[in-house]
Amino acid sequence: MQSAVKATPKPDLAVDRDWWRGAVIYQIYPRSYQDSNGDGIGDLRGIIGRLPYIAALGVDAIWISPFFKSPMKDFGYDVSDYCDVDPMFGTLADFDALTAEAHRLGLKVMIDEVLSHTADIHPWFKESRSSRTNPRADWYVWADAKPDGTPPNNWLSIFGGSAWQWDTSRQQYYLHNFLAEQPDLNFHSRAVQDALLDVTRFWLERGVDGFRLDTINFYFHSQGLEDNPPLPPEQRNDQTAPSVNPYNYQDHLYDKSRPENLGFLERFRALLDEYPATAAVGEVGDSQRGLEVVAAYTAGGKRVHMCYSFDFLAPEKISAAKVRSVLEAFGKVASDGWSCWAFSNHDVMRTASRWAAGEADRTAYLKVISALLMSLRGSVCIYQGEELGLGEAELQFEDLRDPYGIRFWPEFKGRDGCRTPMVWNGADSNGGFSKAKPWLPVPAKHLSQAVDVQQGDNSSLLEHYRRFLAFRRLHPALAKGEIDFIESQGDTVAFTRREGNEQIVCAFNLGSRPAEIDLGGRSLQPLPGHGFPGQTDAGSIHLGGYGAWFGRID
Repeated sequence: MQSAVKATPKPDLAVDRDWWRGAVIYQIYPRSYQDSNGDGIGDLRGIIGRLPYIAALGVDAIWISPFFKSPMKDFGYDVSDYCDVDPMFGTLADFDALTAEAHRLGLKVMIDEVLSHTADIHPWFKESRSSRTNPRADWYVWADAKPDGTPPNNWLSIFGGSAWQWDTSRQQYYLHNFLAEQPDLNFHSRAVQDALLDVTRFWLERGVDGFRLDTINFYFHSQGLEDNPPLPPEQRNDQTAPSVNPYNYQDHLYDKSRPENLGFLERFRALLDEYPATAAVGEVGDSQRGLEVVAAYTAGGKRVHMCYSFDFLAPEKISAAKVRSVLEAFGKVASDGWSCWAFSNHDVMRTASRWAAGEADRTAYLKVISALLMSLRGSVCIYQGEELGLGEAELQFEDLRDPYGIRFWPEFKGRDGCRTPMVWNGADSNGGFSKAKPWLPVPAKHLSQAVDVQQGDNSSLLEHYRRFLAFRRLHPALAKGEIDFIESQGDTVAFTRREGNEQIVCAFNLGSRPAEIDLGGRSLQPLPGHGFPGQTDAGSIHLGGYGAWFGRID
């Protein structure tokens, strides 16, 4: 592997280094996208075959969840070799072919870097646990037991129980913020940082355009190992962990979101800046200080390019008031930062079940909130299958694979319900995903929403996504512009997006009843091409239930 210290190549001034600002990123969960070899598990060759579909959708980039070598205790988020492809997904040659084809189709390629922890079978951890004096003895977070043999402090694992695991070789505890099989790396070690920057360079040299950084605010811990204080019940929420998880009972001051992380992120950004047009988006899991952490991590153009928090990934239903409060709060704390907004991903219940289940017209509701998402100031992540309106799969306990769901069943059913295979063919019981039994079952309800069923149907959700993404491309203000909110009432939210000489008014009705937004008699000029039938007269916008309107103020 090459050293992280390398001569900086001259930048190609013709390359758009700012492509990520306002980009729409399509997340692929490779196990569930397309199986090409008949083993019931999706793979890189399967993704290659579906890249034309993604390009036709109109997105700018793909983010591929982990495909590295792994024992799969957490389905790839427990890495045993950062620089190779797990055989179930293919080979490095397959990855190179995927990158080449994506670039040919005009798609950027971002990959999931899991830097906060490794698998417990990673060679680094095997060496670290072998003694207290080996060269990698301090590469992980080790601590002595308390005099009574109990763990060093009260820190909890997101996956349940203590965040400390006893190791008989060293007769010490090691830290794991997730599974016991996912020991945390010690970022206070410069050697660890250097090794992870070498990993990053390895993939940059293979041509990736960027990274999604898993659990970015978990990299550092307090070396004092202080107990986290209790969090008052009235301050608890379930943004980053389900309500049944005692993880929510603590104020996580010492086990994550530490200020020491800023220095490493600056080293990481300096490495990315050596390459012409790369970008990184960080996942910030912090239920109390999420927006503040995003602000710190994206400030000044010297850390990561963008982050996302869990403000719109929590169970709490989106509302007009919440959209405005979150965007305005972000604007105040991160005036020079950049967010990447998402309503769904591989860790949360699908939007159609989380928010749309009780709506009078589920498809119409999903159309308007997706248009809202793609109109906010920031970049956008779309999780595979959201463009089809897939709901959360109802699985039996015996079908579960997710250790998180198995641990907290039945009050929390885990993440398998949003990870079932993509459905391509409605006439195939496996949805066209695989010729073999899939690793997770394909819900029968999903077959009527398959790609081949919706494709060409102008009223379908899939065609809505394609239409709106094309509309968004025509108007740079929707991607990169500033945002200013307009006063509106009830279920309506309205704002302007400004970029250069372009100023667009965006208005949305998240409710099922007609609504009106008064713009004070100003003359309005509607924009075509987005597919919503909103009307205006005498300076007012009239919105039907689940309606939207886009235009200019003359």
